[in-house]
Amino acid sequence: MHDRILNEILSELENSAISCEKICISKIDKLCSAGDLTTAARLLRSLREQRIFLGPRAYNILLQAAGEQDDTDILLHTFKDLLVFCNSIKSASCQILAKALVKESDDVFLLKFVREVSELIIPISAITLNRIIFAFGEFRQIDKALIIFEEMKNLKCKPDLVTYNTILVILGRCGQVDDMLHKFAEMKEANIAPDTISYNTIINSLRKVGRLDLCSAFFKEMGERGVQPDLQTYTPLIDNFGRSGNIEEALRLFDEMKHRRIRPSIYVYRSLISNLNKMGKLKLATKFSNEMDACLSGLVGSKDFKRKRDK
Repeated sequence: MHDRILNEILSELENSAISCEKICISKIDKLCSAGDLTTAARLLRSLREQRIFLGPRAYNILLQAAGEQDDTDILLHTFKDLLVFCNSIKSASCQILAKALVKESDDVFLLKFVREVSELIIPISAITLNRIIFAFGEFRQIDKALIIFEEMKNLKCKPDLVTYNTILVILGRCGQVDDMLHKFAEMKEANIAPDTISYNTIINSLRKVGRLDLCSAFFKEMGERGVQPDLQTYTPLIDNFGRSGNIEEALRLFDEMKHRRIRPSIYVYRSLISNLNKMGKLKLATKFSNEMDACLSGLVGSKDFKRKRDK
């Protein structure tokens, strides 16, 4: 069957105006839909032998099908082939992989796969492992994300700034702030300098558990290290100081933010106005409300944050 399909493809390529990629993807998709993953995997290999190299879409179709059928052998082989022959792996492929491995309980199996990936193409392997860690975090598979993170310390592709930032986000998001702070300290001990993203993650995570004292301490450390704060640094600080009744500190931070020429957001203004009203500072609340209305078109909104995430 495999040889017949390969010959059909080669024949169609000679007599069709349809692109090679479309013809091949159509065949692979049909095989996967029929549950014949072995033939689909062999077909991809044979096409490469014929010097026909397909893009990520073809591999993702097979990855998706392998995950749905719990065929981990084809899943992992296809993922490694994708890394080698497409020279990079997008986040979508890592998401498919992570989703398929959610039920996998064999840590030895996962570690073996991580080592194999790390040995393929060093710079790309590090990026790929970072994306796999992120994907496991998206599926709340914290233990698997940490297993890969710890194993990277023993590999040539060591954890970098992106790795640590990803781990900080994962731990902070699930409320494991003590573990998050431990990893942050470990990061600095490894001479990996935290950036704005690192500090924003720390401050936002601590804010959620009500640790304003530590938020202030890390904000101060941020300045001492010469790391520039941005809107996402100031927003949780201004909001929480206002909510806790320390409106003077919230106003001081707001003035400092504007002095740094950081464009305020609608959310920051609304937070200040709301907290000022709650404290009975109605004139000041009205002043900021008028100021917000006057510069509304120049304020950062939800669309701006979305554009930033999409970049």
